[in-house]
Amino acid sequence: MQVKDVMTKQVISVAPDTSIRDVARLMSEIDAGIIPVIDGDTFGIVTDRDIVVRAVAESIDVARPISEIMTSGVESCLGSDELREAAHRMSELQMRRLLVFDDTGSISGILSLGDIARLNEELAGVTLEEISGDEIR
Repeated sequence: MQVKDVMTKQVISVAPDTSIRDVARLMSEIDAGIIPVIDGDTFGIVTDRDIVVRAVAESIDVARPISEIMTSGVESCLGSDELREAAHRMSELQMRRLLVFDDTGSISGILSLGDIARLNEELAGVTLEEISGDEIR
């Protein structure tokens, strides 16, 4: 099975100059914990945790651009990658989500542990165990 068969396909992204406040509102509206940040060929991500830890906790004005708190150099995979390989990569990187690109280099989705769990609970459990370093009980 390939990543594109299980990934979340409906991805909404923002530009780097979008305000932190607007991204937080968007996350609330679409019930998402992660938003890709795209500027041409440059990609990043921001999570709800980034907003709390990097902006709110540090008293950064939420009118500032999201580029100030986003994570650059994002790890990713291809939609055509085998799901087990992508899950293994998530384990190695200790990441719960990967951006998914198509063959043209455009974002086509996001692969999360939740996506894997909906298809294969055992694979998701092993992946989570390896990410967290703890045995799942």
